[in-house]
Amino acid sequence: MRKQQKNIPSPYGLYDPAREHDSCGVGFVAHIKGRRSHRIVVDANQVLCSMDHRGARGSEHNTGDGAGILTALPHEFLARVAREDLDTELPAPGKFAAGIVFMPADPAQRRQCKATVEKFCAQEGQQLVGWRDVPVDADGADLGPTARNAAPHIEQLFIAARGGLEGDAFERKLYLIRKQASRQLRNDPVLEDAASFYICSLSTKVIIYKGMLTPGQLLPFYPDLSAEDFTTHLAMVHSRFSTNTFPSWDRAQPNRFMSHNGEINTVRGNINWMKAREGVISSELFGDSLKRLFPVVDPLCSDSGVFDNVLEFLLMTGRSLQEAVTMMIPEAWQKRQQMNADKRAFYEYHSCQMEPWDGPASIVFTDGQYIGAVLDRNGLRPSRYYLTHDDHVIMASEVGVLPVEPSNVKLKGRLEPGRMFLIDFEQGKLIPDDELKSGFSTSRPYRQWLQNQRIELKDLRPETKAHRFDPDTLTARMQAFGYTTETLAFMLLPLVNQKRDPLGSMGNDSALACLSDKPRMIYDYFKQLFAQVTNPAIDSIREEIIMSLECFVGPEGNLLSTTEQHCRRLRIPHPILRNEELAAIKSMDEQGWRTRTIDVTFDRRDGNLVGALERICAEAEAAIDDGFSIVVLSDRATDEFRVPVSSLMACGAVHHHLVASAKRTRIGIVMESGEAREVHHHCLLVGYGADAINPYVAFESLWQARREGLLDAATFATDESVVDTYRRGVAKGMLKVMGKMGISTLQSYKGAQIFEALGLADEVIDRCFVGTASRVQGVGFDVLEQETLRRHALGYPEKEEDISLSLPNPG
Repeated sequence: MRKQQKNIPSPYGLYDPAREHDSCGVGFVAHIKGRRSHRIVVDANQVLCSMDHRGARGSEHNTGDGAGILTALPHEFLARVAREDLDTELPAPGKFAAGIVFMPADPAQRRQCKATVEKFCAQEGQQLVGWRDVPVDADGADLGPTARNAAPHIEQLFIAARGGLEGDAFERKLYLIRKQASRQLRNDPVLEDAASFYICSLSTKVIIYKGMLTPGQLLPFYPDLSAEDFTTHLAMVHSRFSTNTFPSWDRAQPNRFMSHNGEINTVRGNINWMKAREGVISSELFGDSLKRLFPVVDPLCSDSGVFDNVLEFLLMTGRSLQEAVTMMIPEAWQKRQQMNADKRAFYEYHSCQMEPWDGPASIVFTDGQYIGAVLDRNGLRPSRYYLTHDDHVIMASEVGVLPVEPSNVKLKGRLEPGRMFLIDFEQGKLIPDDELKSGFSTSRPYRQWLQNQRIELKDLRPETKAHRFDPDTLTARMQAFGYTTETLAFMLLPLVNQKRDPLGSMGNDSALACLSDKPRMIYDYFKQLFAQVTNPAIDSIREEIIMSLECFVGPEGNLLSTTEQHCRRLRIPHPILRNEELAAIKSMDEQGWRTRTIDVTFDRRDGNLVGALERICAEAEAAIDDGFSIVVLSDRATDEFRVPVSSLMACGAVHHHLVASAKRTRIGIVMESGEAREVHHHCLLVGYGADAINPYVAFESLWQARREGLLDAATFATDESVVDTYRRGVAKGMLKVMGKMGISTLQSYKGAQIFEALGLADEVIDRCFVGTASRVQGVGFDVLEQETLRRHALGYPEKEEDISLSLPNPG
């Protein structure tokens, strides 16, 4: 069982520590020419205190959600305290690292933590110089009771480089030491206060002081920061608002390379995708040591901390800081035809490697050599900056955080959606967005690579004819898949007639699925989560230019390398596939790509639901091992004896099975589903990992409606026109749902699991919907199987006299 941090409860009732989010104030002060001074610390502290309203505190006015500061390593200060406190001389700058470490208050547990760090330090061949107690003044800072009770013991760690290491090579050794010690200690089942162990920073370049503090308490609490010889050329500050969650000392920001104002809405999917990528990544820089860095994501982090984990991983494995940030938070490029072709190709190429981390975000980042900021594609967070004639730069979530004489202002501006600005201390200048991204986009022939390798859905040619209309069996299949007269009257027909997701003025007053006597579909047990508190929604119509349903699917390459083969992926412009497109995917043999179809039905005479799920997952994993690039999970075999497993359960089970085995990024998942027809169904399928969906029974039911005169004959002259209109309506509905959660791309929404379940037992969640909140327990696999069989019996009754030629009308 995962250890909980002191003062933070275990999952209980409505609270789950896995859903920690931040919405905060962020800023920095720096000298563009890299000149060090203590003034930078003083100015940064004023910036922080000016954003006191951006943070939060509990009922105690003197217990804050968190505040912190990141500075360059103050070499003179550290050399002095090492002589005074440790009676030792530190090596030259760049040859040693210093860090701040939170540890348990109990001395025995603390000794175990220090011994573990020292063990990994020796294992990596580096020299531990010593530990220094960091002076703290809780009384002088007027620290509140809650913050005091949760406070860890704080020490400073010094490590010297050995074996001629320096620069990035030494940083990688420090990364290995920290990751291994953290993984072992923070998950130690015996160490009672294991979660209190946290290495804030361990670097040759930067150091972080932070805690469960208010902005005004930071400097009084850490006397180190007030020392005149504590000099730096940069200082990043952060005031935390832990949205609807508990604060803690380690979740205070800055994080190791960034600070964040906003929320990452897609974080659950981002974590799953990173876990899946661990099975296919390799690094020349780390070699066999790479696996010692897994898991990349610390499960005890907030959404901002998770972003920082992945940013650090990309940086340590060879990417530049600004390139890694651009990969994770790209501009809206899909619909911006006026964008430079090289930059557009850069974004498209990297969309083959990683999904956007989507949500309202203003992110400040630094590695000591650079400091910069980026705004998400929606631009829903304020970010203002000033450059002065005396070579200072000030950036913050507010205007006026630090007084500047108007005559001293050289340049001022605000970050625009998707834009970045960067200070390069070696060059001593600000690099604007256009210059920065022009360098990225022309560094490699991305356009040529895409033209050579990209697989287009429209270019695939099916070897067999697509399935067409089968009116003789349609009613039976519709009944087996849970269609009712209401499905047609209130969902499908309005969807195509109005070309949008239908709206109802009175809401849905039907019984909750877990309390209903009817054999309800599993989709009815889920509710879509929407934006709340500080997380604004997006108007998907007015903001159409930033919204996109386009996705690349199929096997991904190694995230840590950049080659032409990385963009050998199938581009699907719309998640709803026509029958002809599905037939083309099923028969594809393109650049070594092959597709395997997996039957997701079971025999009602001797099969069962759980056994079918186990078989489906095993067959999907076997398809990967056999070299297939796409699996189609199909319920077309449904007949009087074959019962369909819910497409949602099959999709979720396969997706999570492959995530757990770190194989998910090696294959695409396409659903050939008779039950999916509504926007909510499609959103759930994509949210739980489907790459594309072919709702063939929905198509056929609309074709039947056209033949019966229920659709306007002039508007819908052909079956193809019906499908095209249905796809447009579904697209508009899915974009609306994504926008309500503040997500702008389907690639980010895919696998993000932005739902909560109502009335599903943990056994169902743990197999098919891992990580989804189901606060009200209820239905297990036994009930779901019985409901599936009851629906199947409506279409395929055992007695011929029970056959019904019409759909049920539940009222």
